[in-house]
Amino acid sequence: MKNVLVTGANGQLGACFKKISGDYAEFNFIFKSSSEADITDKSKLEKLFSKVNFDWVINCAAYTNVEKAESEKEKAFKINAEAAKNLAEVCNEFGAKLIHFSTDYVFDGKTEKPYQETDSTNSINVYGASKLKGEQLIAEVLEEHFILRTSWLYSEFGHNFYKTILRKIREKAELNITTSQTGTPTNANDLAELVLEIIVSENKDFGLYHFSNLGEATWYDFAKAILEITGNSADIVLNKSNNFKTIAARPEYSVLDKTKLQQQFSKPVLNWKVSLEKLISA
Repeated sequence: MKNVLVTGANGQLGACFKKISGDYAEFNFIFKSSSEADITDKSKLEKLFSKVNFDWVINCAAYTNVEKAESEKEKAFKINAEAAKNLAEVCNEFGAKLIHFSTDYVFDGKTEKPYQETDSTNSINVYGASKLKGEQLIAEVLEEHFILRTSWLYSEFGHNFYKTILRKIREKAELNITTSQTGTPTNANDLAELVLEIIVSENKDFGLYHFSNLGEATWYDFAKAILEITGNSADIVLNKSNNFKTIAARPEYSVLDKTKLQQQFSKPVLNWKVSLEKLISA
């Protein structure tokens, strides 16, 4: 039986792995919260790895507050870059393979076609820059790794746009949603299922991949779809906005090209709206 460590297990993505872990009896999942397995402390990681022979590590530990990162740059880089390197070094030392997550925000958004893995990066916010540095440090340290860039994650767990809209629906609040950013809403459950597909497949084509659901949308389109699918279109006022003020700059266009991933792995990638319907009807 393979031992799989999931770090940052109390976050949104960690919760998605917990949800489906029972379907994979061939794996012994060990879920650790960020306090139980602090990836910023390399010596504690080494102690943990010395007790259990991990075959795989799924790193869900991350600094994800895009707005706050602008004023907490040191903390963002410590968790998303330096700590990612710690984990990669410990994986290398103990012979574990690493799956790590990055973001569409490594790009500046000054394009009109989906980004491929080989396209030049140029983050316009601290969060994206910290995640990009993490990618680079992992690649320098550990050969047996998968880095999955993803975008606009949502699910029934944690704090995310989808859950915010559901709360606004309950409050009967008027919605003013931006049309100035185009990307792809991605169901975190689909990402979790893909990761376990990668582990099961024992594919050795390590490296950088893009994964999001298919298609593209603005945040306004995403909100509109949530209202429509939940049957609340007639009850909630939804307004388009193109001047939504944020502290951190966002790329105007950050759709990810999934061609490389689709060629390597057999799991079908769902359209974002299909996946949203699936979650809402579950």
